[in-house]
Amino acid sequence: MITPRRPLLPHRRTLMKLLHWGMVPLFVWFLLVQPSDVARIGAAAVRFHSVMGLVFVSAALLWWVHYMRCGLLGRPGPKLTGWARWLHPVLHKTLIWGILGVALTGLMIGVTSTVQLWAGGIVPIAVPLDLPRANDWVGLIHSIEFYALAGIALAHAGFHIWRHIHLRDNALRIMAPKLLHRFL
Repeated sequence: MITPRRPLLPHRRTLMKLLHWGMVPLFVWFLLVQPSDVARIGAAAVRFHSVMGLVFVSAALLWWVHYMRCGLLGRPGPKLTGWARWLHPVLHKTLIWGILGVALTGLMIGVTSTVQLWAGGIVPIAVPLDLPRANDWVGLIHSIEFYALAGIALAHAGFHIWRHIHLRDNALRIMAPKLLHRFL
């Protein structure tokens, strides 16, 4: 009798859980630590911050590509009605497109820079066009966009906590690792 082979990759929901929870500490890192903060520490700290940026952008692009190929991973669920049913996909799509937007404005920072920027010291971001005024504007847009996205991420977390507590639909268990299920 032939036994079926196990798939090489885990289930796509498991991969998305890893991506989701892998993005959270990166998001917090970039909320709390600015390039000027790490520049005071030294070149190694700047390189580390840059590597974190490369990982964040790679994960963001992977998430966006997955969304474009497969759509949202989950549906609103039967207990969500009215405004909550409408808000569920809006929050998720806003986060996915917003993360892509942050990645693109980060690219534009590299394009408008006066010097060649490298992501993690590995990947050249773009050919610098030496546009300092545009670079200032793009940097401002990038910052505003990122902090607005942080607000949306907090709204997203609050929404799912509300669902879990108020509707008792186990919304947190869906994306939490199985190890944490007994606490939810």
